[in-house]
Amino acid sequence: MKLTKLIYTTLFFIIAGALSTKAQDQKTTEKKPEEKAVTEEIEVVRPYKPVLAEAVKLRRSPDLNDIKTYKAKFNYSLTDRKLELNSDINKLQAQQLAAEKEAELINNYVKGAFGSSGTILAEAYVNTGRDEALQAGAFFKHFGQSGSLNKQIANQQQLSVFGRSIGEQATLSGRLNYQRNGLYFYGTDKNNPALNPNPEQQAFNFIEAEGEVVNKFTEDPDALSYAAKLNGYLWNDKYDAKESAIVLNGYLNKRISSFNLGLAAAVEFGKTKDALTDVGNNLLRLNPYIRLQTNGVKINAGINFVQEFGTVSSSRIFPAVTADFTLIPDYLQIFGEVKGDVNRNSLKQFTDENPFLNSNISIKNSIEKLSISGGIKGTGGPGFGYKARFYHKRIEDMPLFVNNFTSFNKFDVIYDFGTMKLTGLEGELSVQVSDALKWTGKLNFEDYKPAAETQSWFKPQMRLSSDLMYAITKQLALNAALAIQGDSKAKVYTAAPANPYLIPDLANETVVTVKGFVDLGVGATYKINNKFSAFARANNLLNTKYSKYLHYEVIGMNIFGGLSYSF
Repeated sequence: MKLTKLIYTTLFFIIAGALSTKAQDQKTTEKKPEEKAVTEEIEVVRPYKPVLAEAVKLRRSPDLNDIKTYKAKFNYSLTDRKLELNSDINKLQAQQLAAEKEAELINNYVKGAFGSSGTILAEAYVNTGRDEALQAGAFFKHFGQSGSLNKQIANQQQLSVFGRSIGEQATLSGRLNYQRNGLYFYGTDKNNPALNPNPEQQAFNFIEAEGEVVNKFTEDPDALSYAAKLNGYLWNDKYDAKESAIVLNGYLNKRISSFNLGLAAAVEFGKTKDALTDVGNNLLRLNPYIRLQTNGVKINAGINFVQEFGTVSSSRIFPAVTADFTLIPDYLQIFGEVKGDVNRNSLKQFTDENPFLNSNISIKNSIEKLSISGGIKGTGGPGFGYKARFYHKRIEDMPLFVNNFTSFNKFDVIYDFGTMKLTGLEGELSVQVSDALKWTGKLNFEDYKPAAETQSWFKPQMRLSSDLMYAITKQLALNAALAIQGDSKAKVYTAAPANPYLIPDLANETVVTVKGFVDLGVGATYKINNKFSAFARANNLLNTKYSKYLHYEVIGMNIFGGLSYSF
């Protein structure tokens, strides 16, 4: 390669030198007689002859006998690993969002209002806060009104303190409650308005304490569930009536696959005392059962053993069977029940229903010999729920209210001697179009067939209640409540009844119709800001002077309003 390059280089310089020499040669022309001689200087340049130095040679030849090879050292280990073929799409990991700032928790409030008919409302609620494992709080309420009739005054006070602790194994809860209900026996006979010129005053005091322990739910199919609750109260009125009760309830349940074996037990100790009465009314209940729950079927079969002891002693065994079948999940369920029980009557229960009670009330238990019910329930889509139920009951010694012969504005309690039959139909609807519009309604039709009495006194055949809530804006919300009740019957004595009273004497009594009524109330709430709200309420808009109990008209239309503060 170097030799070829040398040859080409040499030829290049030889040709270049020849061309240069030729270019310097002058052409000869014929000399004209009149031109002068010209002297020229010619410079001759010889061609470049490069001189190459001899190549430097290596005199040392490589050693061809060196056959030593290099071996690299490797450290490795083989892992016995199963080859897995995974062709599934890998799950995408969602990126975690930044922690949001906790919203300000406003769970306490105070409320105050006043209005027509001497209406005064004061209400307050306080709670410990956001801690889900430990909760405690208190509630207070005062509500008072007065009507146009003589001493048509009523007021109620309530103070309640509660607490709950949620542990790893069980939840503990308790509450302490005090209630007072003050009123007058303002009943007026329209045919004889002067019969009650100076109504007597009445007041009920109620103190209640309750504690409960419930184990936390677990998915373990062999788990043991338990619960226990202890409740006790003291009750008295302005006169000599006193009542106390202690109720202990217990519950055990063991899950075995699709079956549940359990026992519910309760013991009730009650004592009622007045100037002329002293009754010990105690009950013991034992309800062993077996429950099957699988594939939309839930059946609970057992017995209800009830032992009465105290003033009266007797033992009874009733069936306790319930069944629930899901035909269309979330849309249609069929349910049924067959049961029986002993209902312990008390002065607290009677005065909650009718506060215009007389003194020295007879206390006697009612026996629900057989109760059969069944119906359907479910939803018709988001925001729509329904329930329809048919029931039939046979009740022995059902309590009824009747006006006292001597004091027409006070009520005694008599018991329908024998077995009364009750047939009823109940329907409920709930519609929630959105968070801004919700409506609920409930309707009851009941047919009473008394045992010894001619009527089931103060038991209307039809009752309807309905509530509507509509939020026009985020600040303004309206609500309405409707109550409709059919006619009922009352018994008026024309002569003093037998004492003790057992069966009616038709010759000494008359029947009076207590007309039904329609009560409509509306309200509005305006949210001023996150702290303050204004509200108003109007009751008995139709201004109907109806009576739930004979001679006791309710307060007519009344309007009140106020402010609430949340913190």
